[in-house]
Amino acid sequence: MKGTLALIELAGHVGLLLWGTHMVGTGVQRGFGNVLRRWLGRNLGSRYRAFFTGLGVTALLQSSTATGLLATSFTSSGVMALAPALAVMLGANVGTALLTQVLSFDIALVGPPLALAGVLVFRWATGGRAKNIGRIVIGLGLMLMALAGLVHTLGPIENTPLLRPVASALAADPVLAVIVAAALTWACHSSIAIVLLVASFAATNVVDPTGALALVLGANLGGTLPPLFGGSTAAARRLPLGNLLVRAAGVMLALPFLPTITRALEWLEPAPGRLVVNFHLAFNLVLAMLFLGSVGRLARLLARWLPDPPVAPDPGKPVYLDAAALDSATVALANAARETLRMADMIESMLRDALEVLRKSDRSSAEAVAAQNRCVDQLGGAIRRYLADVGDEQNLDNQREGARGQDILSAVINLEHVGDILANSLVECAVRSIKQDRALSSEELETVAAMQGEILESLRLALAVFLQAEPRDAKRLVARKVQFREFEATAAALSVQLLRSAAAASRLAEGDRPGRAVDESDLFLRTVRDLRRVHSHLASFAYPILHRPRPRGRRAGRGVPAVSVPAADAPAEPLRPNLVLDDDLG
Repeated sequence: MKGTLALIELAGHVGLLLWGTHMVGTGVQRGFGNVLRRWLGRNLGSRYRAFFTGLGVTALLQSSTATGLLATSFTSSGVMALAPALAVMLGANVGTALLTQVLSFDIALVGPPLALAGVLVFRWATGGRAKNIGRIVIGLGLMLMALAGLVHTLGPIENTPLLRPVASALAADPVLAVIVAAALTWACHSSIAIVLLVASFAATNVVDPTGALALVLGANLGGTLPPLFGGSTAAARRLPLGNLLVRAAGVMLALPFLPTITRALEWLEPAPGRLVVNFHLAFNLVLAMLFLGSVGRLARLLARWLPDPPVAPDPGKPVYLDAAALDSATVALANAARETLRMADMIESMLRDALEVLRKSDRSSAEAVAAQNRCVDQLGGAIRRYLADVGDEQNLDNQREGARGQDILSAVINLEHVGDILANSLVECAVRSIKQDRALSSEELETVAAMQGEILESLRLALAVFLQAEPRDAKRLVARKVQFREFEATAAALSVQLLRSAAAASRLAEGDRPGRAVDESDLFLRTVRDLRRVHSHLASFAYPILHRPRPRGRRAGRGVPAVSVPAADAPAEPLRPNLVLDDDLG
């Protein structure tokens, strides 16, 4: 029972050490995290400054793992390049070794006063930063108390029958010792705790010096694993993998020469506990000297091994809005027109998906409509900014270019309105109906499908008017509004007929069929109204063409009023949307 109780006490001291380290790290991050991030961002100009920055940050955070996670988040987000981040990690490794040196000294008497002072500061402080200082002081006190408890507990159990064979087996097989220590360090997320624990084992003669050095190598290797396993992307895994490769190279170089290294360190410091922490510091200093000059090559190698995945094209990102074309108003307007056609393609896809939502109650199609509407809004904003830049870079020097800019702006705004109607009114209402288990009847679906087909035809005609500016096509587009008034009248008559049928059926059998029919009729009439509003905005493509004065000539006799226009070199009016409001929204 004494051995079992000693192991339980030992586990408690290890847990206290880990919790103290956690409190120091979280206190520094909460109280001084922004300062540390700014400091880290300002000191990445050279690999040497990055090295010392990593050393200092680790001394404050009490954990190279915390520094590694912070640097990994910077590299994965693109804030920090990979080469200086590798230098930061080399500095962090040396920083944690220096911290282990400080904590290994016999300063256990300072632990309880520090814990008490931290509690008082934490309880009495009013500011958040002061409370975090108290948390840091508590953590330091707990760490020192845990280390004293480890030494006190390990003393009586150095001759425990169970511990001796395990320690002997690890000492006889350095590779096994490295693996075991690496696994323990990964589980604890703290190489400081494991190295100090190994130092306590060595100081109480539980592990011989050579086996202790093998365990230190494993602790160094295991400290690189938490950030590596926590990375979810290739960019997030590059830095931890680089740190792992550096440590692994050091382990392979040092492992065959552990007896020689042990004798050399014993000549400098014969105390086993000090020998362990001295080796930990020397190991990381040598790795820093060997690899600090080659972090650039290592970064390029890691980028080849873990390349960024191909980025899916953003449909809302402009393709044709070339800033270099702003010097030529004609080319810039052509680019804006091509981008407007991309918006029209998205609107056509939204129309088809909206019908699928109504026909099959397909929620994935509803999500697709919402995503496409965001892309339409994104493209519309980009085109409007681009048109504004055209006016800034080069004035539209004749009326034709000014009118073309107005046509594009009007088309963009109308397409944005169409997208909003489809996503925020028609599909949103359809989704609510799906949740309430309401659906359109077959007759209603036939009417909606017919309207959708006519709207697609009107969209193609509107694009022809947009590209060709033919008055004849513009008149055809406006004339199609009559058909949509007929659709609305037919829909109202069909809705009344279905309501009467539902009321007649309810008189024969009790139930809520009339109420359900009213709800479904409401969905149908809302859908018809939204589709008519969509067509109204498409018909607005024709108004700038029909209301625009045309020059005298051959085409003036074709029913188009002949109105004189200013000279070609007259300055055009500033761009403004040429929208014609239609009272009946047909």
